[in-house]
Amino acid sequence: MPLTLHPLQTLTLLTHQIPAHNLVPNTSLQHKPLLIYRAAFPPLTTAAQIETHLRSTGVVEPAWRYSMYATSHFHSTSHEVLAISRGGARLLFGGEGNAGAVEVGVGEGDVVVVPAGVAHRLVEEREGGFEMVGCYPKGYSWDMCYGKRGEEAKIEKIRTLPWFERDPVYGDQGPVLDV
Repeated sequence: MPLTLHPLQTLTLLTHQIPAHNLVPNTSLQHKPLLIYRAAFPPLTTAAQIETHLRSTGVVEPAWRYSMYATSHFHSTSHEVLAISRGGARLLFGGEGNAGAVEVGVGEGDVVVVPAGVAHRLVEEREGGFEMVGCYPKGYSWDMCYGKRGEEAKIEKIRTLPWFERDPVYGDQGPVLDV
């Protein structure tokens, strides 16, 4: 049975442009914002149901179920979609010491679209058993970057990554198509 998603017309959407900081590009290269879809999935949706739904849109491939690393990192080879399947947490986007960083609480049913280059890390689990389904666009795999010297060539390649042609949650309509 297909999931009934939160209707697009009443979806609460948070968007954040995050400036570069030190060797972390954040949204400065492609100018695509960090997107947070509040409660896109209904309450009590399981990780397996989220994975099935995300596969059905044909945009991303679920790759893992986990919390989030507590060390700030970003990806230079892929954008990332995180769907919260259990619990809640505070996450930091943009890197420590960045005046433009965003610290936000997320909970079950939320979806976060993290553009390549945006640093992210777990600040704290607010509710036990915090878990996300981590996904990447089909045909792309992730790497780990930390904003350190020697990563400059990887960072430059972010400019050439294609953006989503369909929304990973809603398909032919959705927030990623409007940014």
